[in-house]
Amino acid sequence: MIVVAELVVALLTGAGVVFAYNHVDKKIDTGAPIEHLKTRKAPLPSGELNILLMGTDSRDCAGCDIDNEAGEGGSDTTILLHIADGRRSAYGISIPRDALVDRPTCKAPDGTSVPAASDVPWNVAYTVGGAACTARQVEAVTGVFVDSYITVNFGGFKDMVDAINGVEVCIPQPVDDSVAHIHFDAGTQKLDGDRALQYVRERHSTANSDLGRMKRQQAFIASMIKKVMSANTLTRPDRLYRFASSLAGSLQASPDLASAGKLVQLAASLRHTDLGHIKFVTVPTTDFPIGDPNWGRLQLAPAAQELWKKVRDDEPLGKLGKGAVTGKNPNGGKATAFENGLCA
Repeated sequence: MIVVAELVVALLTGAGVVFAYNHVDKKIDTGAPIEHLKTRKAPLPSGELNILLMGTDSRDCAGCDIDNEAGEGGSDTTILLHIADGRRSAYGISIPRDALVDRPTCKAPDGTSVPAASDVPWNVAYTVGGAACTARQVEAVTGVFVDSYITVNFGGFKDMVDAINGVEVCIPQPVDDSVAHIHFDAGTQKLDGDRALQYVRERHSTANSDLGRMKRQQAFIASMIKKVMSANTLTRPDRLYRFASSLAGSLQASPDLASAGKLVQLAASLRHTDLGHIKFVTVPTTDFPIGDPNWGRLQLAPAAQELWKKVRDDEPLGKLGKGAVTGKNPNGGKATAFENGLCA
């Protein structure tokens, strides 16, 4: 999605370039710097890069209370995006919001200290300390250096979908969620912003609500990337401009990315990345046994350590990427699509 900043500037001409650039730039909110626990080993700006992407669960935007919940200001969606050395491939790793981890000490946006805590849900770090605290938690849990972070709220997500005239998804079987009153017919369909938010937020129709929802989120993001990069969007500067404006208006970024110029610079370094080389996977987790006080939550499986090592060593996913969702194939491999709640 970041590449849109570059596309807007490239496609608009004359005074339009200046207007678009200034409009997008003024909308971007600057977040707190990351207090790193790890050190960066790879040279920048052309080397490997790790960006933490978060969707916040605030319901204070119009139509964002689709699940009849107030939200607690946590990170509803967390994806660690690893961009490989040379910037020609990338993979995003979804981390469940209910996975229990040990949170390190960190600073809240107002500068107050947030104490460390053990066995707490992943998304609480954002609630108590914001995006920078979550980035520090990633470094503590994974050993991966986090270069930057970006957060987007529900309202911005809806507006981005509408800006590109909706996103097509394939729903393998009907969804009838009587708790959140969300209903979808089976089949391929184009979703507008409101329906898209329902699709990625719905969590009562799958056996494991968080894991099923993450798979749908991955597939939808991949479909949106594919739509943005399609001829129907690239040849429509008006759509690109609205998309970038919607993204910027709901975006908070770490200081190193919090400007249109910095986003454009990053986008330029990614311009040779093929959609088929952008993959999405989920960190391996296991359930707590029935009777355990933490039953209903998730714990990171031992295989997660192998995945974090891939990121630290800037290695491709290999077998860990089997059936992964990609920009070219938003539903993943045929062998895993249905179990992920997606179309084959």
